[in-house]
Amino acid sequence: MKLIAVVLCCCVFATSAATLNIQVTNNANQPLPFTVVELIHPDYPALPLADGAQVVQQDLNFQPFVSVVPQGTRVEFPNLDKTRHHVYSFSEAKAFELRLYAGKPEAPVLFDKAGVVTLGCNIHDHMLAYLYVSSSRYAAVTNADGEVFFLDLPPALYTLRLWQPWQSQPIADETLQISAGDNTKKLQLDIAVQALPKAPKTGFGG
Repeated sequence: MKLIAVVLCCCVFATSAATLNIQVTNNANQPLPFTVVELIHPDYPALPLADGAQVVQQDLNFQPFVSVVPQGTRVEFPNLDKTRHHVYSFSEAKAFELRLYAGKPEAPVLFDKAGVVTLGCNIHDHMLAYLYVSSSRYAAVTNADGEVFFLDLPPALYTLRLWQPWQSQPIADETLQISAGDNTKKLQLDIAVQALPKAPKTGFGG
């Protein structure tokens, strides 16, 4: 009887899990990649990544353009270019500076406050990227099709928070009820798609 009880409990838990597919487009029905989607609930705070994360400098650009990391995660900024970079941010969520270097900095940077961190390079003005530090364990970035997928979500009423690097003003939060099973949601934002930062053409390689 004890074995049967355990099996039944596992089945109930498995069927109560939820999935969520969100698609984000603009008013011209173009997909909006690089949109951060965060699902906030007090019972599910951020869990720092034990192995940390990376934002790479390659081909005189930051890669990826938009990253999401849970609050409390340490991030490395390896330089794979032939030239040196000087990475910095003046953002309220994290102000830091990695002085002119090549290869890998001595230590990763701890991002212990939620918010958006704008990354730049003092040597290469065109270099720009964003690190979104999430207060929730459920946050991700839309792909090239403007879609993001969440698996094994606990059914609950979440605060849905969006952030977009091309937004001209903050996007209002909304509530989103996630039920057991499959959930889908389509969102439309008044945001124009823009070109990504690109290294100027010169006679010098990176």
